Amino acid sequence: MLQKFQNHLSHNFQFLTGKKLLLATSGGIDSMVMLSLFQQLDYKIAIAHCNFQLRGVDSFSDQNFVKDYATENEIPVFITQFDTTAFAEDYKVSTQVAARELRYNWFYELAETEDYDYILTAHHADDNLETFLINLSRGTGLDGLTGIPEQNEKVVRPLLAFSQKELADYAELHNVQWREDSSNASDKYLRNKIRHHLVPMLKELNPNFLSSFTTTQTYLQDAKDMVEDATIMVYQQVASQEEDKITFDLKKLLKLPNYKSYLYQWLNEFGFSAWEDIYDLVNSQSGKFVYAPEYRLLKDRETLILSPFYYVNEKEEFLITADQKVVNVPLNMTFSSAAEMTIVSNKTIFVDSDKLDYPLVLRRWNEGDQFQPFGMDGKSKKLSKFFKDEKLSLLEKEKIWLLCSNDNIVWVIGLRQDERFKIKNTTKNIIKIELD
Repeated sequence: MLQKFQNHLSHNFQFLTGKKLLLATSGGIDSMVMLSLFQQLDYKIAIAHCNFQLRGVDSFSDQNFVKDYATENEIPVFITQFDTTAFAEDYKVSTQVAARELRYNWFYELAETEDYDYILTAHHADDNLETFLINLSRGTGLDGLTGIPEQNEKVVRPLLAFSQKELADYAELHNVQWREDSSNASDKYLRNKIRHHLVPMLKELNPNFLSSFTTTQTYLQDAKDMVEDATIMVYQQVASQEEDKITFDLKKLLKLPNYKSYLYQWLNEFGFSAWEDIYDLVNSQSGKFVYAPEYRLLKDRETLILSPFYYVNEKEEFLITADQKVVNVPLNMTFSSAAEMTIVSNKTIFVDSDKLDYPLVLRRWNEGDQFQPFGMDGKSKKLSKFFKDEKLSLLEKEKIWLLCSNDNIVWVIGLRQDERFKIKNTTKNIIKIELD
């Protein structure tokens, strides 16, 4: 196996040569075989061991075993301990998820602080099969069916091409010592149930099942690559991005025979999971939306708008005093005296200073707010109607701030000044207000 492993590294992981490698080592057979292989090939390696404190004395015995091995073989070693149970309870996640979060966060931090180029884990072909079956049982897309990636950023998995049997044969031949994790014998976890019962049955039905599975995954990966290429090409035709939002043109989207599949590919990475609600949103009335933990997908006329979700406090207010010339929160604004009115724009207005009552107030708009839009000869208009006429989306309306004097709106900031505060021939003091 050593020669086969060396050839595998030469063909697929040439970039590891000469790099500093951090080997995730539990003390079990898989990680100890990986450690042995890299020792024999003279790579620059160090050991990273996590003690999750989930098996009492056995967890500390594993820790001591790895530490002693590192000392005997003069390999740098880094060891940490986690209160995994407390973490799982605090963050309301399973023990397995907690352990994964803890170890990978620590691996990345360790690689950064100790200047290691890559983190290597000992996942093998049987692990890949088990992951495939777990994802299949829960329902998944192509991502779940293509299994564990050989590389994910700094994390590299050089044993994915090798079976558990090959690792066990190598360990026996080279007298590799390891620690047996007693929890592997339990059927408490889904992975162990699949490992102990389903996988042996599949291998009994077809002795070459693992090889056939690997071939199938290669085909699935090819299909995934094709899907990703098509997704990118169609995205460029249907979507446009500006600042913090992405807009999807529904007229173009609905011409696609498989538009739901494209939506899934585009939105999955943003944490959405209510797919039927998203597909229904396409044909819903304007103003409807679907939430992900940190994002929102909004139906706005003939578009879908994807944007970060944030909480809007409608009661939030900021005061501006008469001597204040610069405002930095929540917007960047400047106030200055002017001799005359020059060019007015959405970002610059001129008002009659004597009509202002201080302190001025910056606030969000509310249902029922009215103002007299500049140029409408004193006619009042509800803000909700004004926004509708301006064809503002819900996202755009949420970003609106008002500059007010007492209960009167001076400026719908960035959109329209109020007629009541405009400059006249009789105006003596002019204030120029600019939005940066």
